[in-house]
Amino acid sequence: MRIAALVLGIFGAMAGFFGGVFALFVGGVGGAFGAEGAGTVVGGGLAAIGLSIMGLVGAALSIAKPRVAATLMLVSAIGGLIAVFVAYMLATILLLIAALFAFLGRRRETSH
Repeated sequence: MRIAALVLGIFGAMAGFFGGVFALFVGGVGGAFGAEGAGTVVGGGLAAIGLSIMGLVGAALSIAKPRVAATLMLVSAIGGLIAVFVAYMLATILLLIAALFAFLGRRRETSH
């Protein structure tokens, strides 16, 4: 399950990065034409790029530290969805599934 979390997390982070870049593009075009709220879209795009990098770090940690990885990917998925809603939808789905796999794939702590 940890390998699946790693792969889905990487794909989710890539989708989030492209969603953030798309939001930056839309905000830039809106700003060029003087649309109201274009700066908000640009800010959301920048936040989505940062959150996708956090999701990528979570994916990288999914084998060594699955609980931390699950937390990072969960925060990335929810934060990106709030930042740029539709542009981050695919990334949210992939990162949520990856976070679930990372959390379920953790080793059980045994006490002697």
